[in-house]
Amino acid sequence: MRFMVIVKANEATEAGTMPTEAQLAAMGNFNQELVDAGVMVSGEGLHPTANGFKLRYDGKGGSNVVDGPFTGAKELIAGFWIIDVPSREDAISWMKRAPMEAGDELEVRQIFESDDFGEEFTPELRAQEDRQRAAIAEKFGSS
Repeated sequence: MRFMVIVKANEATEAGTMPTEAQLAAMGNFNQELVDAGVMVSGEGLHPTANGFKLRYDGKGGSNVVDGPFTGAKELIAGFWIIDVPSREDAISWMKRAPMEAGDELEVRQIFESDDFGEEFTPELRAQEDRQRAAIAEKFGSS
């Protein structure tokens, strides 16, 4: 089961405050544990929303670009992991060990797998997705 672990933004991350050397070391050690256990698929920190943008679609084929920063830090994302573990309980167990600070929040969401989509995900659509995943793996060396 794959899960996306969303690291929620806070005032410091939105202000662009970089982690300390100790925080980077703790996160690096935790990430190494995930890698050594064969659990970590990917993980990255994100720039503040001041460097980002949103696209809002009008449903008529058009879209509008809205530049950051965005408000509502509790709804914003500062980083993420993608982990692959046997169960929800394993995801919880791993993320309880994450080196987070008091008040930090992680949101964990299961990633859809092909079988979750049922009959609507036809053999042709599955083949298309397989080709896309293979192209991504070839370009970026990931699975």
